[in-house]
Amino acid sequence: MMMDTYFEKMKETLCVIEKTQREGILKAAKAVADSLENNGMWHVLDTGHMLMHEAVGRTGGMMALKPILVTCEVSNPTRQRAIPGKNIMYYTQVPGFAKFVLNRANLQAGDVLIVGSVSGYEVFPVDAALIAKDMGVTTIAFTSIAYSRELTSRHPSGKKLYEVCDIVLDNCAKAGDTLVPCPELGIEVCPSSGIGASYLMWALQASVIEELLARGKTPSVYLSNHAPGATEHNRQARERYAQLGY
Repeated sequence: MMMDTYFEKMKETLCVIEKTQREGILKAAKAVADSLENNGMWHVLDTGHMLMHEAVGRTGGMMALKPILVTCEVSNPTRQRAIPGKNIMYYTQVPGFAKFVLNRANLQAGDVLIVGSVSGYEVFPVDAALIAKDMGVTTIAFTSIAYSRELTSRHPSGKKLYEVCDIVLDNCAKAGDTLVPCPELGIEVCPSSGIGASYLMWALQASVIEELLARGKTPSVYLSNHAPGATEHNRQARERYAQLGY
C-alpha cells in the first residue's frame, strides 16, 4: 500500500537526519544559547510550509523563538480579464524586498536568524541570509541540500541558501521532495520536508534548552493551555522571558 511506502520512506529520512545532522544541531544550539545569554534574540523567517507555525507558540516550545511574519497583498477587485504576456511575481522573487523586511523587523547584531526554504534558490531567502550576516546576525539555514543542488539560483550572486548561511541544517529531502511513486498519476506524492524540518526544529529546541540549563539559565517554555496550572506557569514564563530574553 502507498501508505506503507510512505511510512517506510519517512522513517528512512528521519534516520538520515539523526545520523547526519547532530553536529549541526549542537552547533546551532550553542549559537542560539550564546545569543540569548547576551541579550540577543532568536528569529525564524520561513518561506516554506512549516516552521512559522509548528515552531512558535507550541506547548513544550521556547518563548524566545519568534517569527518574522511577512504579508504582502494587493487588492484590486476588478472584473476578470486576460492580460497577454503578464507574469505573476511572488515576493520571494522581488529583488530588495528582503532588505525592507529585515529593516522592519526587530533584528540587530548578535541575534540569530533561522531562514527556512526547502529549495533555497529563490531571491528572498538568499538575500535575507546575506543581509542578516552583514548586520552581524548569525544565520541558520533550514533547507534541502540535495534538492537545492539540482536547481539554478535566482539570486544575483548565483548562491543558494545552504551556501550563504553560517550553519546549515539539512532536512534531507531528496530532489523533488516527494517519497511515494504513483504510476497512475505519473508523479510521486507525499513530501518529506515538512516533517523533516519539524524534526530538526524540535531537536534544536531541545538542545538549546539543554544548553541553557547547563549554563544555569532557566529557559521560558510554553505549557499547554489545557494542562493544570498552565495559566500561572505561562504567566510566569512570559514575565521571565520579557525580563531575561530567554
